[in-house]
Amino acid sequence: MIKRNLEGVLKSYSREYPIIAVVGPRQSGKTTLVRSFFKEYNYITLESMDNRERVNSDPRGFLEDIGKRVILDEIQRVPSLFSYLQEYADRDPEPAQYILTGSNQFLLMEKIAQSLAGRIITFKLFPFTANEIYYKREDRSLKDLYTPIETRNKLGQDLVDVILKGMYPRIHDKKLTPRRWVESYLETYVERDVRSLVNVSDLRIFENFLKVAASYSGQLLNYAGISNRIGVSQPTVKEWISVLETSGIVFILSPHYQNFSKRIVKTPKLYFIDTAVLCYLLSIKSAEHLLLHPLYGNIFETFIISEFYKRIMHIGEKPPLYFWRDKTGNEIDLIIEDGLTLIPIEIKLSRTFSSSYFKNMERWFALKGNNNEKGFCIYTGDTIIGKRKTIGVYPWYAF
Repeated sequence: MIKRNLEGVLKSYSREYPIIAVVGPRQSGKTTLVRSFFKEYNYITLESMDNRERVNSDPRGFLEDIGKRVILDEIQRVPSLFSYLQEYADRDPEPAQYILTGSNQFLLMEKIAQSLAGRIITFKLFPFTANEIYYKREDRSLKDLYTPIETRNKLGQDLVDVILKGMYPRIHDKKLTPRRWVESYLETYVERDVRSLVNVSDLRIFENFLKVAASYSGQLLNYAGISNRIGVSQPTVKEWISVLETSGIVFILSPHYQNFSKRIVKTPKLYFIDTAVLCYLLSIKSAEHLLLHPLYGNIFETFIISEFYKRIMHIGEKPPLYFWRDKTGNEIDLIIEDGLTLIPIEIKLSRTFSSSYFKNMERWFALKGNNNEKGFCIYTGDTIIGKRKTIGVYPWYAF
């Protein structure tokens, strides 16, 4: 089994809370993680109709029978159980009595907020990061994320292959064809999860929405543009984007709020979590197609920023990630906020270094009131470029 960075966080907080929840998109490895980490625990899946009937007919009897030190998988399938868990946790606050997992984040988090506040700690697990699966590097703090490793690509991983394969565990564990697996995954997601969250009268329209949303990955989120292309209202588009976000398919990157310049863009950007899913929705079927695709730059940016996003989630933090863009088009692709320090990162789809990489970052450093002075450029080349002032240029696999 590939070690997940979230294990370190689970180890720390399993000593403090009676209930621990691990949520995230389907097939991200939640069950594998908790069963491996909490090896001695009894495991019960609430996907089983028999188990759900036991809970619904006699919830107190069910909890008495299973006792403590138990994993309850897919807990959102029986939402009535949350209030009873609250009662048992209040009666005996011993740490790590119940380990919960859930795929449908929206419903699960709603029930947690209502019933278990103060008694539970919740973590989000996403598909693998490149650090976990390829380089076996463990993150312990935010600083690990912006501390580049000055090494060669020892495993010889080709960027295009990494992007096309994506990071879902089952693809790697079973050596499956990514495109076929993603096709099945999305069909299951649309049929099973979306219908439980929103009233989608025509699934074909929603499938078209997914494809149009994919074309906006790495770009400013334009609700009106998506609405016009698929023929549904802007409120509906906003609702569907929210469903994708709470289900772990996409995330929203906000513009940085610190007012170094009053003329800044305030519209957020949209990113997909996994590039195999993104490539499938964009109908990219091969390495050659990806290399020639007009959105390849956006896809590479999505890959890099989603890696930072997942890695921060896997150390149990809320990602302090932003971008900066002024109204004349000057932009910093990613800003990591670590306390009072801001780390700007530029992402360049090029194997050849150019001094133009520094242009926007140096302009950002020069803004009145900006006291930050260190940043990085990430590109697709293999050479670490000597620092120019306080900016370093590193290959994509160095972080």
